[in-house]
Parts: sequence; C-alpha cells; structure tokens
Amino acid sequence: MKIGFDAKRIVRNATGLGSYGRTLVNDLARQPGLQLRLYAPDAGRDDLRSQVAGGANVTFCYPSTPRLPFAAALWRSKCICRDLLRDGVQLFHGLSGELPIGIRRTGIRSVVTIHDLIFLRHPEYYRWLDTRIYTCKFRQALREADHIVAISECTRRDILYYADRLGCAIPSPGRISVVYQSCAPRFSAAPTAEGLLPEALQAIIPTRRYLLSVGTIEPRKNILLAVKALHHLPDDLGLVIVGRHTPYADTVRRYAEDSGLTARVAFLHGITDSTLPQLYASAEAFVYPSRYEGFGIPIIEAISSGLPVVACTGSCLEEAGGPDSLYTDPDDPLAFAAAVGRMLQGSPERQQRIARSQDYIRRFIGSDVAAQMAALYDTIIHHHE
Repeated sequence: MKIGFDAKRIVRNATGLGSYGRTLVNDLARQPGLQLRLYAPDAGRDDLRSQVAGGANVTFCYPSTPRLPFAAALWRSKCICRDLLRDGVQLFHGLSGELPIGIRRTGIRSVVTIHDLIFLRHPEYYRWLDTRIYTCKFRQALREADHIVAISECTRRDILYYADRLGCAIPSPGRISVVYQSCAPRFSAAPTAEGLLPEALQAIIPTRRYLLSVGTIEPRKNILLAVKALHHLPDDLGLVIVGRHTPYADTVRRYAEDSGLTARVAFLHGITDSTLPQLYASAEAFVYPSRYEGFGIPIIEAISSGLPVVACTGSCLEEAGGPDSLYTDPDDPLAFAAAVGRMLQGSPERQQRIARSQDYIRRFIGSDVAAQMAALYDTIIHHHE
C-alpha cells in the first residue's frame, strides 16, 4: 500500500503534533507492505527530519512550485492533490486535523487524525480568528475524510458532539475509530552513565529532588497549580517546568518570586530530545495539572520512564494515565499536594502504582498502534464503507 502523509509538522514541530507524526511514521515503517511518502512544504529542521527512520519504504516529498509568497500554503491545502495522483498514492493521512481541499474528488482515500477540539470546548484559550480558522478546518475535514481517527475516547466524544452542534454530518460508527498515540521508545530505555543529567542542567535545577512537568507553558496547562502545591510539600522538593516560553510563564515566575518559591522552581526552554529522557529519569514524580487535553502524551512518557503521575480531572487524562495515577480538581492546590505526597519516595503505594501504570500503558506500545493503523488503511483502501 502506498500511503501519503501530511508531514509539515513532522519536519517543523519539535513536540506535540510533530512528535505524534514522527513516532507513528517510524512505527509504521516497520510494518510489512507499506510505502510511506511524507509530503512537506519544505525540508524543515534537519534535527527533526533526521528523527524519521530512513529506509527504502520512506520518502520525503516537497513541492516543485516556485517559492512565491503563500505558494507552500496553497500547495498543502489544495495543489498537493496533483502530486498525490502523480505518485500513485492510494490513501492520504492528515496527521493534524486537516485534509487537502478536493481530495475526495480525486478518488484517493483519506484519513484524518483529530487530536482535540479544545478550540471549541475552551475558546477562551485562543484568539478569535484562530478559533474560526480551526473550526473551518474541522468542518472541511469532516466533509473530505473517508475515515476519522480520534486519539482518545474523550476526543471521539467531542467530535460527535461538535459535529452535531455545528450542523455537520455526524460520522457513523464505522467512520470513526479511536487509535491511541504511542510515545517514542527512548523514554523506556534504562538510563546509562551517559544518560545522567549534564552538569549544566544540574546547576539550573533548584533541588536534588524534583517534580517534573512537560508541555507548553500556557494557561490551559495550569502549571501554576503545581507551583502553589509546593507550599504544602517538603522544602527540599523542587519543580522543573519544561516547555516553550509564553507570557503565562512570566506570570508563574512572578508568583514564585512573590511567594518565596524561586529557589524551588526552574523553567527549562529548548530542551533537546536527547536530554528530555534524562530529565524524566532523574525526577521523583511527574505532574500534569492541565485543564483540558486531547490525550496527554507526556503522561505516557513519564510512566514509561518509571515515574508516578499526578494529573487533573476534566478531560482525557484519566484515560491516558489509567487508574493508578492520581487525579485532582484543577483548582485545588491542597488536594494536588496531597496526591503528590502519596507518590513521593518512601510512600508505601508508590512502587505498586508505578508497576500497575506501566502495565496499563502497554496498550500504547508503538508496534500495536502501528498494526491498528495499518489494518485501518487496508480496510479503507480495499473495502469502501
């Protein structure tokens, strides 16, 4: 089967949607009988592109159109269909909630992965124009897609709910599937002496014992809750916050300064893929106080690294972390601190929760996710719904 992919974020995005695409393609490349063609508007970042496993069955494809303003965007949104037909692509997979306009008319089968509809569920976290653009792309994806992949049951429910609210055709049960994300295998590898934290990072991290949080530092991620919880936790326990800097990060930093917590909180930006597993391996627990997620892949990375997890209720995080992680109200720092306390070194339930959580996340192992996706491709190509 010759499968095409929207690879823009594979070559440009270091986390989130980019990680999803790279991990999925690498896992699919090991499945028999697949030819994978990755369509991107340009070569993007060398460090990200190099994370995609090479091989005879994986090919990057770029537009031949002149590099005029908006040419790349036009190619990705519409003109790519000509290249897909030329290359004999049988199925195109939009990895980030989008499909090219008119792909249904070409006869090429299509799948779209929808990660979340947070822009509809919580529009207060988005600019008005962005919400309108994302809503239009959602409507268009529903019209074009032969099949929809939701990355969680939570996202599947949101797709059905908002398709109805927006007056779109509600996908039939046979047209929507839940196929979970998997995390890169580097997070489950046992750390070696070379895998210890570099001295430069050790100098930045405020305390030997620390909680870790990973994700863009924005209001929806709600990391301020974890900072407030430090007031109720041991004085020698710090918090390391890894993620892209935003104005919200400055708000959190000012709170830490005003509350006398500066010496216990560290912000790390621009962390490399090789360093992130080291940060997980050296942490004592992982915290993810987000108010709403489509899935929450950092939780899987943390559990794979042998960490217990404390997260928040209200979206899909219980689905990602399973019954042995702990979850609290996103506005209750005291309850959050109490849950963290149950996960620290010396807690009688810590090791059992870690072991059971690692058993739970086996459903997210890459080979299993890739096998599900390959079987889905085969069904869509050979058995029209």
